[in-house]
Amino acid sequence: MRSVSKLNYKIIFYLMGVLWLFNGGFMLIASLFSFIYKDGVGVEMVLAGAVTLLMGGLLMLSTKDHTKELNKRDGYVIVTFGWISMSLVGTLPYLFTGAIPNFTNAFFETMSGYTTTGASILNDIESLPESVLFWRSITHWIGGMGIIVLAIAILPLLGIGGMQLFAAEAPGPGGDKLHPRITDTAKRLWLIYVGYTIAETILLKVAGMSFFDAINHSLSTLSTGGFSTKNASIAHWNDQPLIQYIIMVFMFLAGTNFVLSYFAFKTRFSKIFKDEEFRAYSFFIIGLTLTAFLFIYYKADVAASAVNHPMVFGPLESAFRHGLFQVLAVVTTTGFVTADFTAWTPFLTIFFFGLMFLGGSAGSTSGGIKIVRHLIMIKNGIMEFRRTLHPNAILPVRYNTRGVQQPIVFNILAFFILYMLSFIIGVLVFSAMGLDFETALGGAASSLGNVGPALGDLGPVDNYASLSAPAKWWSSFLMLIGRLELFTVLILITPFFWRNR
Repeated sequence: MRSVSKLNYKIIFYLMGVLWLFNGGFMLIASLFSFIYKDGVGVEMVLAGAVTLLMGGLLMLSTKDHTKELNKRDGYVIVTFGWISMSLVGTLPYLFTGAIPNFTNAFFETMSGYTTTGASILNDIESLPESVLFWRSITHWIGGMGIIVLAIAILPLLGIGGMQLFAAEAPGPGGDKLHPRITDTAKRLWLIYVGYTIAETILLKVAGMSFFDAINHSLSTLSTGGFSTKNASIAHWNDQPLIQYIIMVFMFLAGTNFVLSYFAFKTRFSKIFKDEEFRAYSFFIIGLTLTAFLFIYYKADVAASAVNHPMVFGPLESAFRHGLFQVLAVVTTTGFVTADFTAWTPFLTIFFFGLMFLGGSAGSTSGGIKIVRHLIMIKNGIMEFRRTLHPNAILPVRYNTRGVQQPIVFNILAFFILYMLSFIIGVLVFSAMGLDFETALGGAASSLGNVGPALGDLGPVDNYASLSAPAKWWSSFLMLIGRLELFTVLILITPFFWRNR
């Protein structure tokens, strides 16, 4: 009988304390908006931040004599329970202010925030205090920032979900890398993340948004989250196309590998255009937008499916703008809404449902399966035909002119199978909880892909408030495993994880 492996519990709890301190600091920043806008919950927001800081500080003090060594098992536990613990303490601003007094609803909203899903149980967003709205948006931003570090620094070390491929393209020693040290790589990408957020805030303010709306939507856009300060989401600004085009630009950037943004700022544009994933990502966006535009223009009644929808520049531009916006929102898993795409045509309903499985680029803040995995699977499928004809030939799958190692191909195929199994099980569980087929199908795909808007009763103009408490917890679980690349969470429930090899 093999013995249970020893985890470095002290450093695990110490890092949880660090995360709570980080969380508490942002809660105090959110409380500033309460005093600026006099929303009446400043004391409660400060109290939530203080309690979180106190808990984080005590946890760090009690585990400060830890040994500074981490193994793979520690990494899996830290990533998974880090996200869960952040979501647990992240409920405090909602609970203390009374904005969301029910713990299940508060946890759902917080998990949706940190996983950058953007699904909400709130029926009247505009009635919330400004500080709570800002906290809601900042959970997206923290989650998006965490995902960048996760993709760049942690997942490749753990060998999760085919991200070794990304590790070969980004951090580590070599001429094409950002920087040989993981911490420096993360810092550079964080600076780009912060810079994009500031730039979008300024542009949205100049385009006509209030400063408060601009900063909130910038936090949601760069994290590909989707929380809005308006009940109608981005449809609130359907009479201001410039605002929507600005958001589209930053949705596209947020769905792109952040390493490529670094190369762009270093004027190394050849590396961007040679990147297969970027070319495929751009091609998909163009092709999918053209398809959506043609069906919207010739088949759909856009005005009937949108809120506050004057056709500022005529039906042609309107169809193009809504098509492009919704394609970007779903592919990048941002989940903003300018119209109810499920009301356009049955084809477009199925079309956008399919896009929920696409995902943005590896190394971006997007959820979903990711473009690079689709590319490798397609290439491997084509190569299988050639291998059938030439069984003795050595025919490797190539990505960015390099041969992809077979273990990485197998890892990606395993990820895809596990993703689809998780989706099927997600649909079955939702159905067992009483959801109709369309709602269960959309809810599982949207939660697992961190998209936000789904189908049926969870469509773009609806929310998740109608779900029962067990369904909300199940949706939260799907959000978590989808955001953390499946293996990270699911490996913890396997018996062999807790045994020595």
